[in-house]
Amino acid sequence: MVSAMGKISRPNAGIMLPLMLQAMSLPAAFAFSPRHTQQPLAQRPRIHRPTLYMAGGEGGEAEWVKALLDAGGDNAQPGKFEEEMKMKGLLGPNRGKGNPKLNANSRLISWLETEGDVYLSEASSWGEAPHPMAISTETVDEITNESSGRGLLARRSVNDGDELLKIPLDLCITRKSARRALGKDALQDGINEYLAMACQLIREKYVLEEESFYAPYMGVLPEVEEVNPTFTWPDEDLVFLEGSPVVAATRSLQMKLKREYDDLLGGDDGLIAKYPDRFPVEHYTYENWVWAFTMLFSRAIRLRNLRVGERLAMVPYADLINHSAFSQAFIDARESGDWLFKDGDEEVILYADRGYRQMEQVYISYGQKSNAELLLLYGFALERNPYNSVDVTVSISPRTKEVAAANEGVEEDPLAQLKIDFLSAVGRDQTVDFPCYADRYPVEMLEYLRLMMMTPEDTRGKPLDEFDYSRTISPANEAAVLQSVVAAVKYQLGLFPNSEEDDAAIIKDKGMFRLLSYNQRMAVRHRRNEKRLLKRTLAALEKQIRNKGLEGEELARAEGSTLGKVLKGETRKQRTALEDKLEKMGLPVDLR
Repeated sequence: MVSAMGKISRPNAGIMLPLMLQAMSLPAAFAFSPRHTQQPLAQRPRIHRPTLYMAGGEGGEAEWVKALLDAGGDNAQPGKFEEEMKMKGLLGPNRGKGNPKLNANSRLISWLETEGDVYLSEASSWGEAPHPMAISTETVDEITNESSGRGLLARRSVNDGDELLKIPLDLCITRKSARRALGKDALQDGINEYLAMACQLIREKYVLEEESFYAPYMGVLPEVEEVNPTFTWPDEDLVFLEGSPVVAATRSLQMKLKREYDDLLGGDDGLIAKYPDRFPVEHYTYENWVWAFTMLFSRAIRLRNLRVGERLAMVPYADLINHSAFSQAFIDARESGDWLFKDGDEEVILYADRGYRQMEQVYISYGQKSNAELLLLYGFALERNPYNSVDVTVSISPRTKEVAAANEGVEEDPLAQLKIDFLSAVGRDQTVDFPCYADRYPVEMLEYLRLMMMTPEDTRGKPLDEFDYSRTISPANEAAVLQSVVAAVKYQLGLFPNSEEDDAAIIKDKGMFRLLSYNQRMAVRHRRNEKRLLKRTLAALEKQIRNKGLEGEELARAEGSTLGKVLKGETRKQRTALEDKLEKMGLPVDLR
């Protein structure tokens, strides 16, 4: 057992066993049986842990019991921590009195304790330290002072490596639970995880409502307007993002969600028509479909250490934890039970990646996500994000005979067809997006441009596939490459209708800035940060060109367009780097 005071050694097992069995009023055979049987979750016997109020006498047993009671620190007295939260405004308006969110929190905790045997009490019990976290109904971004909804706070001091939560996998919503709830004939084997889970979310929240087993969990899930990912924004808010690559990704995702809804649920062959009793048309609306995907994109967790491999899951309670780009904590799964006895079930687990002070908000990482991705899927962006990037379009159309004929003044590149064949062999298109970061740009972009800028003089008779494009080919080639990136970055900056200085002035005028809606404030901050990042990239590129002495290179290059424009005769369609990320999430986005 680990307390706030450090490690506490257990007394001799031979002395403690009779005491443990007497305290739990259980036969010895049951004491060493697995914690859960294979009965349905709702029918499993509950283990009632007696609260230990005092320990008499001297010796190891008394010291252990006292340590359990002391593990709660200054807030071991039931209700004391919640009183402090009220005083700090962390339980919402009216200090929590009559607050629907507070009532929903209590109902969720009761459900987890009853149905999943999850120990979330603030008091110590036999063999259990107080649960280290508590739900706050109101958290605030420390830099922007914007509301970030519910979150979990450290109830007491937490040490690096402490176990923060355990949630049975049986309580999670997964593709497996969706097929069990709605029928394997309707949701067939191999159905996309997001689609299956969206159907179950609609069923639990809108069809079954209070009759749902998951009703307490549904009660803490936010509405769309509380999350506000950009794919739910109205046009009057999206216009504030004009010039940002996130707009194209937003439009793509909107189209994708509508098409998936129509293909799966709508039409004569959709689930609504085929199974009207399970998919009632009045509840399986597109509006509810968008709500379900808002929940999935912003809350679903990819569990990677399950017996069956990876699985997407909605994990009650764990999904209340907010994101920090600097956190190294990730939620995952393991087989449940202790080090000696495993019961065959699986559970979701989280350990602290650092120490937390009492009342400090606990964070996890949602992954290395740019602000564009966070805004698109989660509805927020970070002022300090080491993984922030801006997609820059690099479009090189090799000057084939057809392209040269279709564009007056364009000469044919003798290496054009070889370049096309090479790109095809390595799986690259001629128009691609690369993410540029505040302190770097990807090597892949330089490799791509070094190839596309090759001339017969650069090859010296060697085949294109014999070159190492991660290294400089020649000074002239490198100059053309860097100037191409400069042109692409300048083009991306030119897409914004106003400057970074304009955005800074809007933000500085706090009175006027607060008159904007939440979405519009997020948009202004986001576009300003993108412009700042692009300007830093531009300055770094120009410095690199000067330092390498590449300003005077005037050799003829096999140049194309790096301005994101498709030349006549070129029919390839581009996808953004953000869309590529969505595809890796398991939701294909072949939208254009």
